[in-house]
Amino acid sequence: MKNNAHLFVILLPVVLLIATSCRGAAVPEQSRVTSSAETRPFMDPKRPIDERVADLIGRMTLPEKVSQMTHDSPGIDRLGVPAYNWWNECLHGVARAGRATVFPQAIGMAATFNEDLIFEVSSAISDEARAMYQAAIDKDRRLRYGGLTFWTPNINIFRDPRWGRGQETYGEDPYLTSVIGTAFVRGLQGDDPRYLKTAACAKHYAVHSGPEALRHEFDAQVSLKDMYETYLPAFKALVDADVEAVMCAYNRTNGEPCCGSKTLLHKILREQWGFAGHILSDCWAIVDFYQGHNVVETPAQAAALAVNSGVSLDCGNSFPHLVDAVRQGLVTEQAIDEVLAILLRTRFKLGMFDPPGMNPYSKISTDVIRSKEHQQLARKAAVESIVLLKNANDVLPLQKDAKRLYVTGPCAANVEVLLGNYFGVSDNLVTILEGITGKLEPGSFAGYTQGFLLDRENVNPIDWTSGDAKEADAMIVVMGYSPQLEGEEGAAIASPHKGDRQDIGLPPNQVNFLRRLRQGNTKPIIVVLTGGSPVAIPEVHELADAILYVWYPGEQGGVAVADVIFGDVSPAGRLPLTFPKSTDQLPPYDDYSMVGRTYRYMTAEPLYPFGFGLSYSRFEYSDLKLDNTQPRQGETVRATVTVRNVGNVAGDEVVQLYLTDVEASVRTPISALKGFRRVHLKPAQRREVAFMITPEMMSLVDENGDSRLEPGQFRVTIGGCSPGKRGTDLGASKPVQATFAVR
Repeated sequence: MKNNAHLFVILLPVVLLIATSCRGAAVPEQSRVTSSAETRPFMDPKRPIDERVADLIGRMTLPEKVSQMTHDSPGIDRLGVPAYNWWNECLHGVARAGRATVFPQAIGMAATFNEDLIFEVSSAISDEARAMYQAAIDKDRRLRYGGLTFWTPNINIFRDPRWGRGQETYGEDPYLTSVIGTAFVRGLQGDDPRYLKTAACAKHYAVHSGPEALRHEFDAQVSLKDMYETYLPAFKALVDADVEAVMCAYNRTNGEPCCGSKTLLHKILREQWGFAGHILSDCWAIVDFYQGHNVVETPAQAAALAVNSGVSLDCGNSFPHLVDAVRQGLVTEQAIDEVLAILLRTRFKLGMFDPPGMNPYSKISTDVIRSKEHQQLARKAAVESIVLLKNANDVLPLQKDAKRLYVTGPCAANVEVLLGNYFGVSDNLVTILEGITGKLEPGSFAGYTQGFLLDRENVNPIDWTSGDAKEADAMIVVMGYSPQLEGEEGAAIASPHKGDRQDIGLPPNQVNFLRRLRQGNTKPIIVVLTGGSPVAIPEVHELADAILYVWYPGEQGGVAVADVIFGDVSPAGRLPLTFPKSTDQLPPYDDYSMVGRTYRYMTAEPLYPFGFGLSYSRFEYSDLKLDNTQPRQGETVRATVTVRNVGNVAGDEVVQLYLTDVEASVRTPISALKGFRRVHLKPAQRREVAFMITPEMMSLVDENGDSRLEPGQFRVTIGGCSPGKRGTDLGASKPVQATFAVR
């Protein structure tokens, strides 16, 4: 399928040339595009898509062609082409379009380490998307955020905790990002042999992760090794999964604007990977060519550079200048035809020029929108995302008939911490306070006050850490970050750094409150942290008896948190990120080298390691076996391990396999995730879990960006956390190890 798609890109100029020749150069333009609807081949669903696309383009004038290459494409009434707005979002639910199920933020979905669940989530999202689209079209409403082309997922690597948009990603690891991203794309695009359910988009291509304040002018300098080893694998994985679109980023990469990069868009994306879908710009990124990067001087030059680099769709207002660019000789009309054909092909695959009855997805009922099943799925996803970071003396779970609980903190009754960014609207947002109080049995007492502000000391000096707080049997402090403090440029309205964080600790007033609450108090303090990024909380770890990191957990987040706090479910979320102890452990923010970054290259001891998360039960690993300890190059090694629940509570364990190249000739990761399975085990139950270690997993990337498999020794580590003493010190299961040598 992929080879055929690549052939389409190669032969497209020939198809368009034939179509142009058939029109006859001497025929006046207005008369050659006039035809009855019955004789227009592009409206005939029996014809091949490529033929239909070529026919449609052959009937358009140059201004009409250009008009179809902006995100808000107008209709062409004389040809029967309806208006279409390409811009839509569904990061964790259909976004910005009204009523929809709100699932946990993307980083929380990564914390589930459950690709099957993520496929379920994205399938539910695409169901709602199709139903919402059809309902709008039936009312002839073709607005932004109403289409079927979704600019999701964000598969950038969360390389630095300071990046405000990291919450939109699947974390710091290329393998985890690839697996979760692929599952999300499959759920969005469906499996019909003829039609796309919706069109997914891999963004932001490439080497993009802050600083937000500089993204319109920044040049991300990165070695070929880091590019091919860290920044590109997830994009390659999504291309292999037939993702329909790729969005190029704002920044430059190694001197070239990403949306005008022959290296990224032509050499790598088209030639090396065979990508046949359309390429679109991030919004107003092409304007940055002359206002930020200064690689051209005029809008016409910017638009021409983008098209000549392979960009089909401009989110912005630059491509209307293509008409002038053609007149100036900066770009040919044939080049415009070629990228437009790739773009229009997506609309045909979505069924927009076919009778609705032919498309099975047009029959999805609006009953799916926020259905009970989808709300339950949102709750399940939130539960599986929650990470237990500390549980001293097993203070959790709490009893539902507790005598008196006290809930406090600026995030307890806050709906914003449920939503994250790029969210839809729900009519049932369950706050953490509501979830907790809803679990308590009659006769149990619960008090609440906000107690302190999100990001600064209280103006009123009343001390809310005494009185009712310290009379309770347990205190639940809901604190952390909200989308006001971290996010995209301009969106985080309380951020002084355009959504980024210079300090990855909590606001000092939050820690001060906790310190006062702990003073002279021996009652359990349970901290519930919200946020989308790693936080440096060494003092909070010492002050609190238990800590739950709940991310931005979606519309059912409050119920999910309560499910865990009261023991209806044992937590099993895992960190898709390393939590440093402080910013002192981080390289400079604008340094894109991976040296010293993430668990794969960080030598300093973290606060919480990648893959870490506790349970109400305990798990034991044993009997690690490799079916081949001396594989030849090209052979696969099968690893099996036995996992047993040695605790008293049923629960999930995330079994993780890491590989270390012990004898590499170049810098390689300290360890690298190469497999994971989320398994459910009852007390005393054991299960054998198998992984396949492929030659590709054993291969290293050299300084030229080339991948090769070297002979030598490899170490396999399987456990419930990334390798390292810190994880087991915090309570993670002791891992098991084995070695093999490639001949």
